Amino acid sequence: MARRWRVAAIQMTSIDDVSVNQRVALRLVDRAAAAGARLIALPENFAFLRPEGEPVSFREPLDGPLVGAWRAEARRLRRHILLGSIPERVPRSRRIHNTSVLLGPDGEIIATYRKMHLFDIDLPGKVSLRESRTVKAGSGPVVVATKLGCLGLSICYDLRFPELYRALALAGAEVLFVPAAFTAYTGPHHWLPLLRARAIENQCWVVAPAQVGEHGSGRRSHGETVVIDPWGAVVARKARGHGVVLADIDLDQVTRVRRGLPCLRHVRRDLVKA
Repeated sequence: MARRWRVAAIQMTSIDDVSVNQRVALRLVDRAAAAGARLIALPENFAFLRPEGEPVSFREPLDGPLVGAWRAEARRLRRHILLGSIPERVPRSRRIHNTSVLLGPDGEIIATYRKMHLFDIDLPGKVSLRESRTVKAGSGPVVVATKLGCLGLSICYDLRFPELYRALALAGAEVLFVPAAFTAYTGPHHWLPLLRARAIENQCWVVAPAQVGEHGSGRRSHGETVVIDPWGAVVARKARGHGVVLADIDLDQVTRVRRGLPCLRHVRRDLVKA
């Protein structure tokens, strides 16, 4: 297992045009690979992000052309690629899953995670979203052992539920991924504090690739793609605009932090129900 490796987190502004989004994402992924990243993480809804209230006009199964194209890209680059989330078709349903797909450098699907917590909020005059109208919630957390370490998967609104991340950490996760399209209203107040809290309380690296800017019909994302170390320090950050955030993941730092401050050994598991 590699104890030290470079991660790339992609920041972009996706719209409801898959071909446009694909061109942007491919260009940024190529840039990340050229910079030495061994795992490249894309944000939530990187391939298709519709304005709120619009129907989901694009959906595919995991064996469809979209994932197939990215499997070929992973093989070409010989890199792990995290498809932050895609609209996965649900058989015999009008709803989709909001699904993260982790690809290995051989192009194989290593893991899939379907978003468990759906973003249904109404802040009058600020933001109103109903993800559950079009999305079916996933059934459980996902931790996957890879050659780069033990990785825990999550998506956006999951960030507000610390019990999920505690479950991931107790299942062995060393690096937590949080691809997101965090709203421009809540983001400035909550995004970074929540990410740092998840890193600190679980003594994990946190990698958070983000959507940024205007997506159409007034839907806007906060941005601020970051990588945070197990002590809670922001080691790499991009506030605005398209780009690639690079950081070197040191898994030995996870070991050092957990050994010196053994919080996870002190968890009252009788209180953890996840």
